[in-house]
Amino acid sequence: MINVGIIGGSGYTAGELLRLLVHHPQVHLDFVYSTTNAGIPIHKQHPDLLGEIDMKFTDKIHPNVDVLFLCLGHGRSKTFLKNHDLSETTKVIDLGNDFRLKNDQSFLNRDFVYGLPELQKEKIKTAKNIANPGCFATAIQLALLPLASTGQLTNAIHVNATTGSTGAGVVPGATTHFSWRDNNFSSYKVFTHQHLGEIEQSITALQNDFETPVFFVPNRGNFSKGIYATIYTKYNEDEKKAVQLYKNFYKDAEFTVISDEEIHLKQVINTNKCILHICKNNGMLIITSILDNLIKGASGQAIQNMNLMFGLEEKTGLKLKASAF
Repeated sequence: MINVGIIGGSGYTAGELLRLLVHHPQVHLDFVYSTTNAGIPIHKQHPDLLGEIDMKFTDKIHPNVDVLFLCLGHGRSKTFLKNHDLSETTKVIDLGNDFRLKNDQSFLNRDFVYGLPELQKEKIKTAKNIANPGCFATAIQLALLPLASTGQLTNAIHVNATTGSTGAGVVPGATTHFSWRDNNFSSYKVFTHQHLGEIEQSITALQNDFETPVFFVPNRGNFSKGIYATIYTKYNEDEKKAVQLYKNFYKDAEFTVISDEEIHLKQVINTNKCILHICKNNGMLIITSILDNLIKGASGQAIQNMNLMFGLEEKTGLKLKASAF
């Protein structure tokens, strides 16, 4: 059994991580750390876990667990690792953005590997520390990597992507309250979103001469979960060739699926899948990419990485089906 600790247990990503881990056949949940909820039953913060877990949050950590998931706010993982001594054998999976870029991947005595399995599964298998990708970044990278692998990203890339309200975290803000979000739609961080760095980094890993601008418009949707991204760029080949390229690239990917039909968000909610649809129109290749921002975009992918790191079958604990209604 893999002995697991979770740091920052009160947020949305931790809640989904717990929901999946309590039924993972190879996991023993050692502790869930939350300084603001110490001593409180976990199901009080995550009501969906009532009857599933009897543990309480704690403000103490066990430094020798097999793997530690960091579900902290962005920028806080480095502070935690500075202030807490962990066993040299403890592996770390960070769900924040502290270690995703190459310049940040060596920290103290830990070297982090970027944890996108469809890009570098073999490195993940031998890694001791993982920087879990961002949710938008996962959806967009999976839409672009096949083209990068053949050097075909030579024209401007346009991305329009919408995320649910859970993408903003559990602490309410001006743009997450129901009365603001309901029947509403808005854009934010246009062309400046923090996930652009990791997207461009991964593309460059496959296409060394990549210098093409990525024009990314992130949107806030009036739904709770999911990301729906539309990506398009000029493409000189025909549609059938593009579809075959994607199917070949992802033929061994456990969770990335190519659909021959147009897709919709309900197909991926509460699953660890990313579904892609590819078509061509007016000289543009149009890739639609959908995933659950809290699962394949966060906690599910973190468990996928854990499975690879500990030599388990990749789908262990992640055989999840969406609900069509």
